[in-house]
Amino acid sequence: MKQVVQNYKSGELAVLDVPEPGCKPGGVLVRTAYSLISTGTELMKVSEAGMSMLGKARSRPDQVAKVMQSVATNGVPATYRKVMGKLDSYTPLGYSLCGVVEQVGPGIDDVKVGDLVACAGNEHALHAELNWVPKNLYAPVPDGLAPRHAAFGTVGSIAMQGVRRGEPQLGDVALVIGLGLIGQLVVQLLAASGVRVVGVDPDPVRCELAERLGAAACGDPESPAVEAAVAELTDGHGVDQVYLAAGGGSNQPVELAARLCRDRGRVVDIGKCRLDLPWNAYYEKELDVRFSRSYGPGRYDPEYELEGRDYPIGYVRWTERRNLACFLDLLARGSVDVEPLVSHIAGFDDAVETYQRLKDGDLKAVAVLFRYPGRPDRAAEAEAPAVAVPAVRRSGGASTPARSAKAPVRLAFVGAGNYATSMLLPHLAQRDGVELSTVVTTTALSAANAKRKFGFAEATTDLDAVLGDKSVDAVCVVTRHSSHAELTRRALLAGKTVFVEKPLALDHDELAGVLAAVEESGNDRLQVGFNRRFAPLLQEARKRFGARTGPASLRYLVNAGRLGHGSWYLQQGTEGSRFAGEGGHFIDTASWLLEADPVSVYAVATSGNEDLQVVLRYPDGSTATISYVTTGAAGFPKETLDLVADGKVLRLDDFVRAAVYDGRRKRWVSSRLPKARDKGQSAELAAFIKAVRTGGPMPVPLESLVATTAATLAVQAGLAGGAPVTLARAR
Repeated sequence: MKQVVQNYKSGELAVLDVPEPGCKPGGVLVRTAYSLISTGTELMKVSEAGMSMLGKARSRPDQVAKVMQSVATNGVPATYRKVMGKLDSYTPLGYSLCGVVEQVGPGIDDVKVGDLVACAGNEHALHAELNWVPKNLYAPVPDGLAPRHAAFGTVGSIAMQGVRRGEPQLGDVALVIGLGLIGQLVVQLLAASGVRVVGVDPDPVRCELAERLGAAACGDPESPAVEAAVAELTDGHGVDQVYLAAGGGSNQPVELAARLCRDRGRVVDIGKCRLDLPWNAYYEKELDVRFSRSYGPGRYDPEYELEGRDYPIGYVRWTERRNLACFLDLLARGSVDVEPLVSHIAGFDDAVETYQRLKDGDLKAVAVLFRYPGRPDRAAEAEAPAVAVPAVRRSGGASTPARSAKAPVRLAFVGAGNYATSMLLPHLAQRDGVELSTVVTTTALSAANAKRKFGFAEATTDLDAVLGDKSVDAVCVVTRHSSHAELTRRALLAGKTVFVEKPLALDHDELAGVLAAVEESGNDRLQVGFNRRFAPLLQEARKRFGARTGPASLRYLVNAGRLGHGSWYLQQGTEGSRFAGEGGHFIDTASWLLEADPVSVYAVATSGNEDLQVVLRYPDGSTATISYVTTGAAGFPKETLDLVADGKVLRLDDFVRAAVYDGRRKRWVSSRLPKARDKGQSAELAAFIKAVRTGGPMPVPLESLVATTAATLAVQAGLAGGAPVTLARAR
C-alpha cells in the first residue's frame, strides 16, 4: 500500500510503498476514502523539517532538553547516534480520515465490514491507503453524511474539546483568535451553542468566511473595529471566553486576550502559540487560563487509546470517542457546515506536490483533503448525479399573442385562495389598464366572493370556457401546487400569456410537459411568481452594491416556521415538499443576485428533514447557501440575506432594512417600517402587465425559470443520494 511520509532530518516528503498493516484484536482495518491535511499542525511539522539543525533545536526546546538528559545519562557518542538515527527515519503524517471497515479484529462488535467510519490519531489515522484503528479512535458515520465531511471528525473533536474547556453558556460572548481550520470550527460550534462570536485574524478572507459561518463580527487584530464590536456586544465588560486558535511566535494573541476579556473570564489555549503571559494584565483580572488537550479525555492514555478501556460516562462525560461521535452527529444534522472550509481536494498520488504548494504559499487553503484512488463503493461518494436542465425549444410560430396595445389587459384568475386574495389581487383591482375579466374556482361560492370583492366581470367554475375566450389576454394560475404544471400547459396551448405562482412543476415530468406545450404552440409567454427579485429594497441594494469582479458568497436564511395543523402544505404525497413548493423563491433570488444559473446543488437535512441546507455553485465559482429552517423562533425575521464579494457586503433584513458595506464603513443604509415590507409582488405584476400590454420580453427569461425549477427539484435528488447533483444543460 502507499503512505505519505517525511524524513525529519532532510525534510524530504514522499509517497512510499509500505507493507499493509495487520488487523489486530481490539480494532478494525480501515481503507481510506478521504484524509484531511491539518493546515496548521501538519504544515508546522513540514516546515520544521526543512529547517537547519539549529532551527530545529530552537523550534523544539522540549526535545533539546531530552537530548541533554540523554547526554548526561549515556554520553555524547551514544546520544548522537540515537538522535541521528531517529531524525534520519521516515515518519508518518496525518491524523484525521474517513474510510470503510475492511476487516474487524477480535473483540469488536459495534461495526462490521463495509461500515463507514471516521478515524482519529497521529499513529492510526494516517495519510495511508489502509490503517489499523483501535476501538476508541473511530466512530461510525451517520447515514447521509458525506465521507469527505466525515474526514473532518478529528479536527472537529479538537475544536469541540476547546469549546468544552471554555464552558460557554447561552448568551455569552466569545473571542476566537486565529481563524484557520480549528478557529473556523470553533466559531461554528460556539454559534450553535447560542454564543455570540467575535473573530480575529489578519487574513480578511478568513474573517469574511467566519462571518458567513456565524460570527457576529471579525477583523484584523490591529483593527479598532474588533474592540468596538466586543464593547458593543458586552456593554463594555469584555468577552466571557477567549479561544486561542492561532499559531506562530507572536505574543500578540495572549496580550489581546487579556485586553478584551472580562474580569475573571477564561482564556483557552487550543493552538500552539507563544504564551508569555503579561503578569499584571492576567493577575488584575484574575483570568482563568486553561489548556485544551487535543481531542479530549483519553488522549495520550495508552490504556484508553490502545487497549480500548473506556472511561465510565458517569465520571467522564466527553471522551475522545464521544467527542468524535458528537461532532459527526452535528455535521449530519447540519448544525456545523464544513463544505465552505474545503479549499482544495487533491488526488492522493499528488500528496507531495500538494504539501509543497501549501508550504510555498501557492495553495492558500483552510482545509485540504486527499481523495484516494480505488475507493470502495460504500466510501466513494457517488459520482455527482446529473439532473438535466431541459432545453427550451420554440416552434417557428409567433410567440406573442396579437392584441390591441390601447385596449386594457384582460386577466383571468384560476384560483382565488388566500395568497391570490391577499398578495396579488389587491395590486390589480385598482390598476389602470387592467380589467379583471373572469375568476375560475372549483367551488361556486369562492368564485362569487372573489367577484364581489375585487370586481371581476364574471365568475365561473368552467376553465375551458375561459381558455376558449379569445378576449382574455392572460391567465393567472394561483391554485394548489399539484395543479400548476397542468393548468399552465393548457393555458399555453390555448395561446394565453401565463402567470403561474411558484412552483412551476413538482417533478421533471411536469416540467417536461410545460416545455412540450411551449414547443408545440410556439407560445413562450410565461412568468413564474418569483417575486423577491422585484422587491424595491433589494433592487436598490443590488444597485448600490454595484458590479463585482470576483466570485461571491451568498447566505440566505429562511426562518420558515412550522405549519399549522391541517395545512394542505403538509400533504406531501400530492402537493410536494415544502421546499419543492417554496424553495424556487430563494434559488431565483440567489441566481438573480449572482447573475447566473446554478451548475450544481448539494443538500443535507436534519433528522426528519425539518431543516435543510442547500448549497448552490455557479459558473464563476460563486456559491449560495440557503438555510431553510422550520425549527426557529417565531419572533425572528423570516428572511435574512448576506452577499459578500470584492470587499463589499450587502445585507438584507426581511425586506425591512438593507445596507451595503464597503471597506470599513456602511456606504448605504435604508430602513422601512415593518408595515411597509414589500417583497416585490406589486412590481412583479406591473412588469408582467407591461409585457402583456406591449408584447415585449417577459420579465424573466424562460430559460432562467426552467433552470431555477430544475435546481429546486435537484434538492430532493441530492437529499436522497447524499451527494452533489450536477445540473446538466440539455442540448
